[in-house]
Amino acid sequence: MMASFFDQFSSPSYLGVPLIAIAIALPWILYPTPTSRWVNNRLITLQGWFINRFTNQLLLPLNVGGHKWAMLLASLMIFLITINMLGLLPYTFTPTTQLSLNMGFAVPLWLATVIIGMRNQPTVALGHLLPEGTPIPLIPVLIIIETISLFIRPLALGVRLTANLTAGHLLIQLIATAVFVLLPMMPTVAILTATVLFLLTLLEIAVAMIQAYVFVLLLSLYLQENV
Repeated sequence: MMASFFDQFSSPSYLGVPLIAIAIALPWILYPTPTSRWVNNRLITLQGWFINRFTNQLLLPLNVGGHKWAMLLASLMIFLITINMLGLLPYTFTPTTQLSLNMGFAVPLWLATVIIGMRNQPTVALGHLLPEGTPIPLIPVLIIIETISLFIRPLALGVRLTANLTAGHLLIQLIATAVFVLLPMMPTVAILTATVLFLLTLLEIAVAMIQAYVFVLLLSLYLQENV
């Protein structure tokens, strides 16, 4: 029973070929391609409005140098939201429950922000390792602590996204299993449990969108420190 609960997080394969590549490429196929016409359909208009609102909100605290990241951050946001939402459908696989994939997004992007800060303003970037007004005896300890916290950032990004989605999927499967077990014996309790399952599913939809937003928001905050 315990093994079957965690089988949903194993990467599916067909004839020995991993299907995670198809799961990653699928979101880009679902979105319509904008046209050069003045009048578009409602879906493209809604898509453009969402991207514009999100980009304006995300890049508001950044200076002009950080605006070069607008397309990258907006694309990452849409990609993560789509993958997380598709993973809530029955008989689907969620690639963002794999820590390796999330770390593959987090580490290069975090490292890029650090390299930009060290190249453009090395004094300010290194100054984040030592808060102003620190007593002299505490300087070595604080430098070590701030350095460790700096290198933990990409790990926190990847683990946060993986843990939230994994916990939600497990909880949904556990409650759904309880509904099927209780239905023949205690129908009233099963109906109440199914109501809880429905509310939890709505919560997981919100979590799928919020976690994608938090992932991109933290990257923008790391970028803000280095531009």
